[in-house]
Amino acid sequence: MNTDWRALYPFESHWLPVGAHRVHYVDEGPRDAAGTVLMVHGNPTWSFYWRRYIEDLRGTFRVVAIDHLGCGLSDKPEEGPYRLADHIARLDALVVSLDLKNVTLLMHDWGGAIGMGMAARQPSRIARIGVFNTAAFPSPRMPFRIAVCRLPGIGPLAVRGFNGFAGAAIHMATEKGLSPAVRAGLLAPYDSWANRVAVQRFVEDIPLKAAHPSWSTLLDVEQGLAQFADHPVLIGWGDKDWCFNHTFRQDWERRFPGALVVRYADAGHYVLEDAAEALLPIVHAFAAGESDTAACSKPAPVKPKRRAAVGLDEPSVPAAPAPDSPPPEPP
Repeated sequence: MNTDWRALYPFESHWLPVGAHRVHYVDEGPRDAAGTVLMVHGNPTWSFYWRRYIEDLRGTFRVVAIDHLGCGLSDKPEEGPYRLADHIARLDALVVSLDLKNVTLLMHDWGGAIGMGMAARQPSRIARIGVFNTAAFPSPRMPFRIAVCRLPGIGPLAVRGFNGFAGAAIHMATEKGLSPAVRAGLLAPYDSWANRVAVQRFVEDIPLKAAHPSWSTLLDVEQGLAQFADHPVLIGWGDKDWCFNHTFRQDWERRFPGALVVRYADAGHYVLEDAAEALLPIVHAFAAGESDTAACSKPAPVKPKRRAAVGLDEPSVPAAPAPDSPPPEPP
């Protein structure tokens, strides 16, 4: 059984000092390329999650993929800082430090809020936006299995002690299964209590109420989406995601009604794994601008209202589907 994940990740490592810590990133392809592809992962993955897309795109584009602090090959300090605002600031520092321009921004999971938070600070650098089973706005729903991981005492023991989040994700986030080497690669940075600190902090940082420290940050991210209404947008979605379900996709479609939407009925939360063969050429064409006509908003997007705080047990209301999209599925 081959569990040598390093062969699947043949990229040179780079580190950016941010404060007292180092943030790891991949920087592949020609530095003078006409376009840059910036990849922003979520929890509990890291830049390894983007490996096939990095390899496919680096012959044409400059390709940068960050490891958030506490994730992947970045430093993993116990005290962080690990709030949403901190992750946004570090991604912003990386983009400015590398002077990335004409950026195709690809985001998954927590990467949506972090990436769009950075984009709102650097709008002139952003050319295209690709979202994959992610969000950049508050949601009233939280699956029970994630809520349990936030409980005092029980949560840290499950997530950090028994690897009950990253370890479970390699099975629960995919519909098609992962090879032993891919499973090993996704889990490699999270091999101890100390190295799972950010996995736990991300779970704790999900804001559901106004009293949460990251609530106002997420509302600011949401408000910043409107300035990208005329940008080409790609929505790639695994329909069997039990966490970022169809209501999140419909929310993106409502905000960007002209987006190019590709859905995969047999893909889960790790849509970039489950649907890789189909998504690779679509993402490449999108980054090259070949899909711009099909992926630009034509009608004016609905301006979101300032959201009120919600609780865990309040029901969510599905967003209206985009024009010509299938009717909402049952939850």
